[in-house]
Amino acid sequence: MKQPFARPVPAEAEAAGSARRPRAFAPGDAPALPERIEPISDAPAPDLDAAAEPRRLGWLWRVAGIAGGLLLSLAVGLAAERLIADLFAAQPWLGWLALGLAAALVLALLGIAVREVGAVLRLDSLERLRRRADAVLENDRNREGAAIVRELGHLYARRPELARPLAQIEGDSRQVFDGAEQVRLAERLLMAPLDARARTLTAASARRVALVTTVSPRAVVDITFVAYESIRLGADIARLYGARPGVIGTWRLAGAVLAHLAVTGGLVLTDGVVEQLVGQGLAAKLSARLGEGVVNGLMTVRVGIAAMRVVRPLPFAALRQPLVKDFVPELANVLNTETAR
Repeated sequence: MKQPFARPVPAEAEAAGSARRPRAFAPGDAPALPERIEPISDAPAPDLDAAAEPRRLGWLWRVAGIAGGLLLSLAVGLAAERLIADLFAAQPWLGWLALGLAAALVLALLGIAVREVGAVLRLDSLERLRRRADAVLENDRNREGAAIVRELGHLYARRPELARPLAQIEGDSRQVFDGAEQVRLAERLLMAPLDARARTLTAASARRVALVTTVSPRAVVDITFVAYESIRLGADIARLYGARPGVIGTWRLAGAVLAHLAVTGGLVLTDGVVEQLVGQGLAAKLSARLGEGVVNGLMTVRVGIAAMRVVRPLPFAALRQPLVKDFVPELANVLNTETAR
């Protein structure tokens, strides 16, 4: 093996190397960066959470609604008073019977009104809880995160399917000192089973809409069933997350879902759905009625996803939000079965 040996460096090279100085830049040579960098696109990004808020009526509409309701109540009360008086004049026992029925009706209406007010307040509490969770994800305050976890515990305390996640959160949250991480922990343990159930409800509703649209002979039947199924799906998802909406709450929820779809492009098939349909060869196999079925089913999926964003007490931070393309295989299997028949 050849032994290594050192070669002497010429004096000229050593002198040239010692004479070289490091390159330096003057402060004035560096370009000055602007204090604020403008975005590439001038179009602002849509705020999805703000889009979920229902649009409030103006004060004129509120005054008109209250005045009309009071006037209608006075008219109904006067008609009932005349009816009871006439029954007393005809037969006293008929008058007492009518008076008892009127009292029962008033008590039932008061109970319904109290329940409706409670349902609306519960929807508002879920919306406020989601806003607070958004704020904690930004400021990372531990006390606010712990308060949100406690409120979620009270909200789902009577749900037997969430007993184990609630016990796990109570033990693990003591070791977490970041507010944002507490919110993410609650989302992973509590929202994951509820999200899975919401996906199941949405897929089942989309399958029903696709099948009914495919076999129904009239367009009126399609529109009526799609509207009914959309309202039913929104109410089911709201009850799943703990809202329990009544009649007024359901209509308010429907308005919030429609507002969310209007802002986020509810009438556009995004998320690569069209590409997946063409890629699977379904566009060449489906007839016109089957095509209408799959489109209505995908629109129902959009309604379900929007309802999840509106009534979910926590934002999508640790878990992935479901997309329309996640439900395409479900609709494809249903439509392929219908085509085989």
